[in-house]
Order: sequence, then C-alpha cells, then structure tokens
Amino acid sequence: MKTISNCFIGCDKSFENSDLIIFGAPYDGTSSFRPGSRFAPDKIREASYGLETYSPDYNMDIEDLHISDIGNIEFPFGEKNKVFEKIKNCTADFSKMNKKILCLGGEHLITFPIIEVLSRSYDNLKVIHVDAHADMRDTYISEKFSHATVLNNIAELIGQKNIYHYGIRSGTREEFEKIAKYNNLNMKYNKLSEKIGNDPVYLTIDLDVLDTSVLPGTGTPEPGGLTFKELSELLFSFKGFNFIGADVVELAPDYDFTGASSIVAAKVVRNTICTISRYAEIVNI
Repeated sequence: MKTISNCFIGCDKSFENSDLIIFGAPYDGTSSFRPGSRFAPDKIREASYGLETYSPDYNMDIEDLHISDIGNIEFPFGEKNKVFEKIKNCTADFSKMNKKILCLGGEHLITFPIIEVLSRSYDNLKVIHVDAHADMRDTYISEKFSHATVLNNIAELIGQKNIYHYGIRSGTREEFEKIAKYNNLNMKYNKLSEKIGNDPVYLTIDLDVLDTSVLPGTGTPEPGGLTFKELSELLFSFKGFNFIGADVVELAPDYDFTGASSIVAAKVVRNTICTISRYAEIVNI
C-alpha cells in the first residue's frame, strides 16, 4: 500500500503499467559541509501532499500520467561501492524495460552510477546540469568520486561537450576553464536545441542552484542563486527534449526548521515530472 511516507503525490500507478519510475537514493556519504540529504526523499514525498497534482504552467495533471513511486533503495552505511552497485542495478533494470526514471537524492554523487548505466544504453547521451557548483574537480579531499567531482566523472563517460551547465556560480578556475572550452554555460535555448536535437537527454538538478533565500535547506548553500520563478521558467524551456530520466538532489531538510525548503523541493520535483513527461502516455479515464 502506498502512503504519504513512501509515495510522491499522484504517483501511485502500478509499476507494470508505468512509463516513469520514481525512486529515492538516500545517500550522503561524501557530503563535505552539511550532511543530511539522505533524509530528503521522504521529506519531499511528505511535502508533496501540500501541493496540487495539477500544474497550471504545464496544463498537466500528474495523476493523469503513468507514474509509479517505488520508494527508496536501501543502502549500507559507509559503503560507496555497494551504493553505486545498487543504483546501477536499479537503473539497468528500468532501462531494459524502457522506463524513464526520476531519482530523488541524496547527494549529487548518486547521478554518476545512473549515467554510467544510461551511457551504455543510449548513444549520444546529453546531460543538462542545473546547479550552483561546477562539480568538475578532478578530485576533492583526495577522493575521485565525490559530490564535488561528479560532473567531471560524467564528462569522462560521455564527453564534456555533451554536458550543458545552467546556474553555475561557484567553482575553481580550472573548473570554469573546463566548462568554457565548449562554451556550454547558460546556453540560449535555440542553440541548445540545435545541439541536442532528438538525442536522449538526462536532467540533473542540484537544488542549491536556488538562492539561499528560496531554499536554505541544502548541504552547500551558495548565495546569488536563481529565484523559484527563474528555475521554473528554465525547466519549462526544456520540456520539448527527449528525456530518458532526471534526478533532483541535495535537499538537506533539517537545516530549514520551517519546512519551506522541502515544499520548494517537492514543487521542483513536480515541475521536473512535467518537463520530462512529454512522451508519457495519458491514462485513459
């Protein structure tokens, strides 16, 4: 039985008949400043029940879509490789069934094992990266696999030219030089559309892209970010692409006692569902 604690609102269809599968990845093992994103998936689900399932911006009701929220993957504490293995197995199973995925993090490192699988299943995979931080370091605190290196690891899989960055306002000189090499920062829609065409696309959203006044509950807050309206308009502009999956990561709910950050995160998830569901079939009512 699906309940508020384990199901995003309106996403309670049967697994077999669903086109989009939601799952939580409650892992924050490499968080370097403020841990706690492992609590985010359930907090996002709980907060979603304060929203409507209908989005007036998209003129779409997620209850009319074939979506199944299957709950969280269970992870062993402190076992990064086992976490990767579980995420990869889950992603591979869904990919073989031609199901789109939406992962609720967790820290940003959870994106890497997902892309590792999808990059083998889809040719010409593109990644749209929405974040405050470049996450393009070679290593961070002597670790190759970290929330601060995840996009660099992904670039090694699919090529830096196939990653399009939005909202980045923090990083080392070397990270910005990597991004500048292909001029892939905050690309205008017309140019982005030309680059992507009908290629498969994966969308990864780090919630710290939002200004700290909008979403203070995150592991690495960064002032000077997007308003909620700006992020919503950005996501809406992506809605025509051929998405195969997405994730929303880095909510750390315990750093916002008001609960507002969780509500904002839930609405970002709803907008993400609408953005990536262009090809989802509508339930026959």
